[in-house]
Amino acid sequence: MTNLRTRYNQEMKKTLREEFGYKNDFQIPKITKVSINMGLGEAKDSEEILKNAISAMEQITGQKPRINKSRKSISGFKLREGQIVGISVTLRGDRMFDFIERLTTVALPRIRDFRGVNDKSFDKCGNFSLGIREHIIFPEIKFDQVKNSICLQVNISTTAKDQAEGKRLLELFGFPFNKKAAPGVKTGEQNG
Repeated sequence: MTNLRTRYNQEMKKTLREEFGYKNDFQIPKITKVSINMGLGEAKDSEEILKNAISAMEQITGQKPRINKSRKSISGFKLREGQIVGISVTLRGDRMFDFIERLTTVALPRIRDFRGVNDKSFDKCGNFSLGIREHIIFPEIKFDQVKNSICLQVNISTTAKDQAEGKRLLELFGFPFNKKAAPGVKTGEQNG
């Protein structure tokens, strides 16, 4: 079985060059990074929630997450400067390709009533945003050990020039697009 990076270099680049008429390899779009975020507003009350989230993120991504703290105090949200508000990971290279492969082939199909991801979640530069309501769709997470479900935000950055290029690139990577998104998946437009 060839890995995703090899398939991109040998097959996907050739397909994209033929479909879009690129003159050289530097014009062919590629995925540059995958950013995964977990918002943890409730972590200010419980250190156990933070530990569980960090453990889950490490299991899902294979990388230790960065802890994000608030930059300023907001009294309406009962938030003080320096409080933990979430964790994040940025994947590049082999870990990025491994994560994308597990996301498209294993995790997304495990969502109940899955009908594909929304194809309207691209920005004008071809970057894609995907919200996942339950982190337990990843096979690394043991369902019986989870005390509370955590939402994930997955952002895929590409070098595509527009939405059409970005969508075609992700289709070749195996993303199952559908105009009507599944109930377990939130998209960039629905989050904002």
